[in-house]
Amino acid sequence: MRNFGEDTITQAVIDRIGNAKDPRVKRVSEALVRHLHSFVREVEPSQREWEFAIDFLTRVGHMCTGARQEFILLSDTLGVSMLVDAINHRLPGNATETTVLGPFYVGQPPELALGADISHGETGPRLMVEGSVHSDDGKPLANVIVDTWHSDADGYYDVQKDDGADSLTLRARFRTDQNGRFWFQSIVPSFYPIPDDGPVGQMLTAQGRHPYRPAHVHFMIASPGYETLVTHVFIAGDKYLDSDVVFGVKDKLIRELEPLPAEQNGAAFRLRYDFVLARSAGGKAAAG
Repeated sequence: MRNFGEDTITQAVIDRIGNAKDPRVKRVSEALVRHLHSFVREVEPSQREWEFAIDFLTRVGHMCTGARQEFILLSDTLGVSMLVDAINHRLPGNATETTVLGPFYVGQPPELALGADISHGETGPRLMVEGSVHSDDGKPLANVIVDTWHSDADGYYDVQKDDGADSLTLRARFRTDQNGRFWFQSIVPSFYPIPDDGPVGQMLTAQGRHPYRPAHVHFMIASPGYETLVTHVFIAGDKYLDSDVVFGVKDKLIRELEPLPAEQNGAAFRLRYDFVLARSAGGKAAAG
């Protein structure tokens, strides 16, 4: 078959995909073609606009390095990352809500004793972080892995800095005690812009958007038999809570900073959150 026009090209491509052996590949490819072609029909790009689009994606790819993933930023800022997260985390009502992992997670962070100070000399208002981890039926979970990381008082993560430092800061791994509790010391994080010196930043400017995320502390919490939880705890009152550039804020993840006497563990504020893990499919089967 040949001589395809705007009314026949979509079905022709879908027909070609019909020979795919993997049903999932077939379904995804057909949907991609349908929606991509519908997008093109709706916006009717000029040839110059289409060339700009190809150049934009090329520049996104060229910005990707071992320390930076511009495609993740593109996915985040278009709301796709949060949509994928929502689809994949339809959890029980009492389970802690999830949000995006973000580009600054480091696998296998240093494991520290409960109560340790993860700031390693970083300056800023002192912060005591306290929390607990329970199952969705209220059982405290002991020896649960709690990974945490956050920005400094200027809005930068350790992996963004090129200051010659060898050690990671403002991130660590803890394990809950027999009552499911954990606690550590740090500094209060700041709101910050996502890296906006590349094509994604140019896209935000063209769309009339700012590049900022509200202040938050990241958590990844894992225990056998339970869904791994990836979430943030946001600081109440931040001016970007209602305009997070990656659409990650949820009301149930916002907490107030509680002022503390300066002499209490050297902390000026306390941030507390009690996390609830949902049982995985395997965990439910084992429990039954």
